[in-house]
Amino acid sequence: MPRFFRLIITIVILGAFLFISQQAWARDWRPVRGGISFGISGMALVEQQDNTLNFLVVHDNKQKNQGRLAIISIKGKNQPEYFAVDWPSKTELPIDLEALTSVPGKNNTEFIALTSLGKAYYLKLNSAKKTVSVLKEFNLPNVPQGSNFEGFGLQDIDGKLVAIWAHRGAEEQPATVYWGNFNPFTYQITLAGSRDLQVPFPADNVRHISDIKVDSAGIVYITSASDAGDDGPFQSALYVAGYLGFSGNKIVWRQNSQLVPIYRANYRKIEGMELVPGNAGGVVFGTDDESLGSYVYLMGSGG
Repeated sequence: MPRFFRLIITIVILGAFLFISQQAWARDWRPVRGGISFGISGMALVEQQDNTLNFLVVHDNKQKNQGRLAIISIKGKNQPEYFAVDWPSKTELPIDLEALTSVPGKNNTEFIALTSLGKAYYLKLNSAKKTVSVLKEFNLPNVPQGSNFEGFGLQDIDGKLVAIWAHRGAEEQPATVYWGNFNPFTYQITLAGSRDLQVPFPADNVRHISDIKVDSAGIVYITSASDAGDDGPFQSALYVAGYLGFSGNKIVWRQNSQLVPIYRANYRKIEGMELVPGNAGGVVFGTDDESLGSYVYLMGSGG
């Protein structure tokens, strides 16, 4: 066979392979909304029913005419539906919401949203009416100057509410993981400890922690992300960062000394993550792809 025709056949086969790969990749990552103001910077499960998952998400917007909250509904293999949730008119708009967690024991109706500077908002959601009320505003304890928080999680461990949050870090500057007790009656967090952390991947323009969550066994998951600018390119990864538990009344943090990328994502900047239990559950990611808008991916989900 002449070399030219073999080259043509090779190109056709390779093109078909890339087309099929891109189609499968596109199906995996589902677009939510386009545009820089619709990036997902934090997410938490609202409802899990039949073949439907609903999430409350936060946007890191700073202008008055930009949204702060939304509900995303994912039904089976359909594209996500987006429902804006207005911020209460009597409460000053937050600036740069970067993290969101549900409050254990509240049937996914109460949440804490956190800004990059460490201001927290305790929210109560009416999912049917797509409204929220702000029950309390408070600040993280002992915030070091220059902190930029991108993750916050809350979990019931051994009957006590434990909070974990993270300064994102950047490049050579490590992220810092903080943990402490949360008092739901006073809305106060008592800092119990902190530890620096750096991830091996992504390697360039890295934010070592872009979100953080803890499960009921105390296992702590983090995402990391690279951000080269509004048009990318982006990369992200998922890690098990360590373990939170109790020794007597003291919270103990055991950090993973050998971080293993459990999942890698090219072309996506993961800033939101949620742990969804059950048969149709999995780890759910939300992205803030800047000019490219937002996407979601259901890792390990049967949906």
